[in-house]
Amino acid sequence: MSEANGNLPKKLAEIVDDFNLLVGREKLEHLLYFAENFPELPQGIEIIKDEDHQIHECMTPVFIESRIVDGKMRFYFDVPEESPTVRGYASLMHQGTYDVTPEQVLAIPNDFYTKMDLQGVISGQRINGLTGLLRQMKLLAAHELER
Repeated sequence: MSEANGNLPKKLAEIVDDFNLLVGREKLEHLLYFAENFPELPQGIEIIKDEDHQIHECMTPVFIESRIVDGKMRFYFDVPEESPTVRGYASLMHQGTYDVTPEQVLAIPNDFYTKMDLQGVISGQRINGLTGLLRQMKLLAAHELER
């Protein structure tokens, strides 16, 4: 893990480092790899499709749910298959933030995707969706700290 990724949870920092080994179109292909490996919802987890769970910055309907287990966050996403870049980003965020504390989620820089140079391979509108996804994750983490 590079020192520049010090504010990121360990697994997320490893994902960022993996993206940094890639150039150009390889970055998009790696994001699509995450989309193809989008996690299934575990039994007993249902994502409520309402205003409070929707990520409004995304062009397609994307929803998020979180659970706290032993003080650690777990995020779950509902992203249509026809939105592969957002699906890939949600998949990597699921993997990169699985079982981290709410404080660790809140410490993720809002623009950390720039460390992966994703802004060089996907559109500005999709970048808005990515930042909205992280913003919603942080809102859920802050809500957990308020409890």
